[in-house]
Amino acid sequence: MVGRTMDPMTHIPAALGLTSDDVVRVLAVAGRAPSLHNSQPWRFRVEPDRIELWADPERRLPAADPHGREQRLACGAALFNLRLALHAHGIRPLVTLYTDRDPDLLAVVRHGGRTPQTAVQRELLAAVPRRRTNRHPFTDRPVTPAELTALRAAALAENAWLHVVTDPAERERLHLLSVDAHARQQADPAFREEFARWTAVDPNRSDGVPVLPHERRPSAHDRWVPRDFTRGAGATSAETNITYEAEPALVVLSAQMFGPTSEVAAGQALQRVLLTATTKGLSASFLSHIIEVEPTREQLRTLIHGTHRPQAVLRIGHGWPVSATPRRPAIAMVEVPGPAATT
Repeated sequence: MVGRTMDPMTHIPAALGLTSDDVVRVLAVAGRAPSLHNSQPWRFRVEPDRIELWADPERRLPAADPHGREQRLACGAALFNLRLALHAHGIRPLVTLYTDRDPDLLAVVRHGGRTPQTAVQRELLAAVPRRRTNRHPFTDRPVTPAELTALRAAALAENAWLHVVTDPAERERLHLLSVDAHARQQADPAFREEFARWTAVDPNRSDGVPVLPHERRPSAHDRWVPRDFTRGAGATSAETNITYEAEPALVVLSAQMFGPTSEVAAGQALQRVLLTATTKGLSASFLSHIIEVEPTREQLRTLIHGTHRPQAVLRIGHGWPVSATPRRPAIAMVEVPGPAATT
C-alpha cells in the first residue's frame, strides 16, 4: 500500500454516509480487536464510498508470524468490530474479501443499504470495550454446556467450527503440544528478541503488552499459561496466593476455507466467539504458541481430527476483571493515499 499515516491534525474523511466524527468512532471500535502482542497490525483507507482494511507491513512480527497468518486473523477480528459499529448506524456492511489485488489489501467495506441493528448485534457491540485477553488465573467454576453451545453457535454464524477439547487424552496431548511449541520458540533468539520488544512495554505506549496490575508470572506448574508477558516483573504464586485453575475450557477454532481469505474470515469468527464469551461473563486468553509453530499446528489438526487447519486455541473460564491494553487513536490507523503512479 502506497501512502503514509495521517498527520494528527488531519481530519478523517466522511464515508458511507457517515460524518467524519462518526467514522472516527467506528474505526475506534474496529481498533479494539485482539492481536498478537497487541501489535494492532491493521490500517484503514477511508474513501467516500468505502472503507478499506489493509494489513500494516510495519507491524508484522516475522519471528512469531512469518507468514502473516496471525496478522490476517487480527485484521479479521477488527473487521468484525467494524461491521458491528456500522450496524449501530443502521448500515448493512457489504464486505468483499481480497487475496489477489495486493497481498496487504484484505477487505473493502461498502454501504449495502439500510437495516436496523438487531438485539444480538447491540449486545455484541456493547461487549467490545469490555472484552479483555485475561492471562490471570480463572476460578475453578466450570464453563457450562450451555455456554459452550453459545460459543459454538457464534463460530458457526461466521462459517467456522469450534472444537471443545474435553477428552482427557486429547487434553494431555494438547498440553504436550503446548510444551513443545513453547520450547521451540524459546530456543529461537529472533523470537525472544521480538517478544521482548512487544511485552512488558512502557505503560505510556499505545501498543504492545504492558505488565497488568498484580499480574502473576507463570511457573513450571502452570499447565496452560507458559508465556511470561511480564519478563520476570510479575508476582510469584507465593506473593499472590493464587494458583491457575486446573481445568479451563479449551477450544480450537478452525476456518472452513483455505488460504489468506480463510484467515481473515476466521478472525471475524474468533472475535464473535470472544465477544459472545464476554456477554456470558466468561474470560479468555490465547494459547497462540501452539498455532504459531508449524509442526505443533499440524499435529493439533490431527489431534482434533480436523479437515481444515486450526486458527486459534483459547483457554476459557470465569476470571476476575483485568485492565484494558492500550490502543492507538483512530487517526493513527488511517492511511492517506499516496500519489498516483505515472506511466
